Amino acid sequence: MIAGIGIETASALRAIEAEIAKLPLGTTPKSLYEPIRYIMKLGGKRLRPMLTLISYAIYQDDTTKILRYAAAVEAFHNFTLMHDDIMDKASLRRGKPTVHKKYNSNTAILSGDVMLVKVYDMFLSLPDNMLRETLRLFNKTAAEVCEGQQMDMDFETMTKVSEKEYLEMIRLKTAVLLGFCLEFGAMLAGAPEKDQKALYDFGVNIGIGFQLMDDLLDVYADQKKFGKTVGGDIVSNKKTYLLIKALESSKKELNKWLSAKKFIRKKKIAAVTRIYDSMGIRELTFRKAEKYFQKAYGCLDVIDNPKKTILIDFAMSLANRQK
Repeated sequence: MIAGIGIETASALRAIEAEIAKLPLGTTPKSLYEPIRYIMKLGGKRLRPMLTLISYAIYQDDTTKILRYAAAVEAFHNFTLMHDDIMDKASLRRGKPTVHKKYNSNTAILSGDVMLVKVYDMFLSLPDNMLRETLRLFNKTAAEVCEGQQMDMDFETMTKVSEKEYLEMIRLKTAVLLGFCLEFGAMLAGAPEKDQKALYDFGVNIGIGFQLMDDLLDVYADQKKFGKTVGGDIVSNKKTYLLIKALESSKKELNKWLSAKKFIRKKKIAAVTRIYDSMGIRELTFRKAEKYFQKAYGCLDVIDNPKKTILIDFAMSLANRQK
């Protein structure tokens, strides 16, 4: 049971999965809609719909009323994953082949496009007095997610990326959607505007913290638990927080591996990981993530509602799960 607000985590997840299973995604042509159902069935933490339900439940009791909208947010998230995987040339998503690997890139692009259209369809059942504001917030968030993804791709050809630039990129690419989910749930519940803003800020800060932890997991996670290929960021020279901080010291051996055109994958991963270890990059990244988690908890100080503590507990449980 999620203390104080009457949501049992397992039953909430089951309700979300049931709602996702019945989403009106279309059937014909099968080749267009089957990839959507495939990625939506891959599971995951369902963090975004859960945050939407929790923020709603702080103010209202019956979360079944907004399940469709929580599922819509998850559909949008999976749309971004489908396209991101193509751009990142990723082969695994949640331990399974990515959509473009299982089908093909053209199908993955088109299926992702129609997923986004279906998200707008799901929002259309909102009351008129909420639809306009929802679309305003959603469109702003969706554009920012695209901006963040473009920044991430731009970084691939940049010789130097600053810590500030990187943090702004992950704020846009990852964190603003978490902020939207929390603000959206609170808005649907009729929460005070100051609470909606505080919940948005909470979501953005935990989103940055989660991404920093994800950077760590890409290097240090157990492959079986991680669901993605460990070391993929190292192999592709992806400018994560770890690499950016390591490059500040201009370590010669690190630059050698970054410029290498031919290498043995396992050897490169092991070598760069040793460099990170020698420079204390793992601990540095962990402390940075903790800073954002603490900043997130402070955002809730303005909310005069005892049920807000559930968000702290929920965020802490997820952060601890990633360590």
